[in-house]
Amino acid sequence: MGNINQSSVSEFLLLGLCRQPQQQQQLLFLLFLIMYLATVLGNLLIILAISTDSRLHTPMYFFLSNLSFVDVCFSSTTVPKVLANHILRIQTISFSGCLTQLYFLSVFADMDNFLLAVMAYDRFVAICHPLHYTTKMTHQLCALLVVESWVVSNLNALLHTLLMAQLSFCGDNIIPHFFCDATPLMKLSCSDTHLNELMILYVAGLVLLAPFVCILVSYIFIACAVLRVSSTGGKWKAFSTCGSHLAVVFLFYGTLITVYFNPSSSHSAGRDMAAAMMYTVVTPMLNPFIYSLRNRDMKGALRKVLTMNLHLPISVRKSHT
Repeated sequence: MGNINQSSVSEFLLLGLCRQPQQQQQLLFLLFLIMYLATVLGNLLIILAISTDSRLHTPMYFFLSNLSFVDVCFSSTTVPKVLANHILRIQTISFSGCLTQLYFLSVFADMDNFLLAVMAYDRFVAICHPLHYTTKMTHQLCALLVVESWVVSNLNALLHTLLMAQLSFCGDNIIPHFFCDATPLMKLSCSDTHLNELMILYVAGLVLLAPFVCILVSYIFIACAVLRVSSTGGKWKAFSTCGSHLAVVFLFYGTLITVYFNPSSSHSAGRDMAAAMMYTVVTPMLNPFIYSLRNRDMKGALRKVLTMNLHLPISVRKSHT
């Protein structure tokens, strides 16, 4: 960490939106704002509905509430800074602020990754071993899976952040992105980034690949179990739910692989920005709709929360009269 003070670059310029024409900047600002508000509102409603409805105090909804919390944090790591920079007409971020943003981005991306795998395993147990579901998916196991996910995510993020802090930045400080990410930062470094690239490829690759394999294996077993169901309606319902989950899984993993696991020579700023926007902004916004609003129990809990909030001001007014 001592090399941080030796770097001649004290701040970076984030030119994600500024690279676009003025009219497109306004449109992108509005798009970011709407998607961020939808992400925060949708995911907080999910957390509130799950916490207030005792019928939803099950492993599946426990993991879903954790995913919603992580998604809010994930988007909040980048989007508020983008919106503030646009309003204040500044594009700078300090060196330490850049590393901090990089750390939390890595933590929440890894958490999303692990929670998607844990949720897939939960569905595997529920569909393939329904009689043993309550004995296998205990409260202790659910809590342990989430805690272990946080520990591994933080350790992985700390490794990559410390390695990035050892690099020297002596010349160009312009990042053609809307947040501090590993790939554009390594391009700006005047140090040898070979170790950083190897750690991203092998360590981060393992952290990414292991949950992805878990998801694939879980859904292969789920598909085999569903195909044995005699009811056509039951098959369609199960495959529809799995298809929605897998759509988000492939969207999340596809964009991550596009950005981080291609040779650096194949990267372009425009493509990396589009892919990063998909997994940091779009996917967290879609998760409440895909995982929850298609679910009858979740719809009922959300309706109850919204109805309770609407009736509250009326009851307060009656008590005053």
